Amino acid sequence: MSSAAVTAERTPLYQEHLALHAQMTNFGGWSMPLQYTSIRDEHQAVRTAAGIFDLSHMGEIRVRGNGALALVQQMVARDIARLKPGRAQYTVLCNEGGGIIDDLLVYAEDDGYLLVVNAGNQDRDFEWIQAHTGGDSEVSNIGRETALIGVQGPRAVQIVERLAGVDLKAVRYYAFIDGTVAGVQARLSRTGYTGEDGFEIFSGPADAVKVWKALLDAGLEDGLKPAGLGARDTLRLEAGMRLYGNDMDENTNPYQAGLDWTVSLDKEFIGVKALRRVAGNPDRVIAGLKMLDRSIPRHGYPVVEEGRQIGSVGSGNVSFTLGYNIAMAAIPPDHAAVGKRLGVDVRGTVAPAEVVPLPFYKRAQPK
Repeated sequence: MSSAAVTAERTPLYQEHLALHAQMTNFGGWSMPLQYTSIRDEHQAVRTAAGIFDLSHMGEIRVRGNGALALVQQMVARDIARLKPGRAQYTVLCNEGGGIIDDLLVYAEDDGYLLVVNAGNQDRDFEWIQAHTGGDSEVSNIGRETALIGVQGPRAVQIVERLAGVDLKAVRYYAFIDGTVAGVQARLSRTGYTGEDGFEIFSGPADAVKVWKALLDAGLEDGLKPAGLGARDTLRLEAGMRLYGNDMDENTNPYQAGLDWTVSLDKEFIGVKALRRVAGNPDRVIAGLKMLDRSIPRHGYPVVEEGRQIGSVGSGNVSFTLGYNIAMAAIPPDHAAVGKRLGVDVRGTVAPAEVVPLPFYKRAQPK
């Protein structure tokens, strides 16, 4: 099939985005809103009030059966044996060499697990997991049968609570409940990838428009705004959250990506032997860079010291919250000390930068 014949998939909210005059873009094979008004306005709405995101492009893989725990334990790097139903964990899928196939959330359900994976990787992830499935477990690719809406920001919980009819403040961070939103059966998960508090709401595709419109109405008085991928990217960067394809890939192991906390070396899983060899001694790490001029660092830009390239930018952009430009860069550990002065080659000009702690921005965690 020629590339011209391949069209981007659409989420159930596609027409709603058009009605809101969103600027659409192809992301991971999906037609998604980049922005509705401006990235700055949407970013600031999430930091100060609340933003609503269409996340229905994300993939969902369900694992069932008597062998569900054993299969997921084999696939993911983090020990999920003690993960109780109603809780979620962030972790990674690795290949035999310890490289990251994807980063994901594992949701523990009463009768198995739900894996939420990146949009562009969902079919590949499903095939990888299915290839390791035994006869006592069943794996289903249900991403296209699932809608997902995120509401993030300091007022997000109170907005969703109005439509849920239950005390959502009692739901712990990285926990979820099954209930209703605007009369629709839904899963409410206190998770997100913006650095703010909030909920991600799973529903059936047929109900997505009703939930989306009800949330927009419920949040109007609180300053809720629809937010696109542009704001989602600047928000997660400020929070030091990695983006697959930018900050990690199959040639990056969790230690190089600064995700060592997602790895349990005392259990057996695909890639553990390779990771045991490199644990505690990565040849590169992810460091935060604060730009000291107005230059904007972008993915792939060289990081230099005294005219020599020592690494490269994974993710970089403007920080609307902090008022300067920032980047996460892969550099050798001996160059990653806070306060270290480095340079970023911005289209042939070396822009000054300083290593700073990650995350760049951090809110108070909900109790």
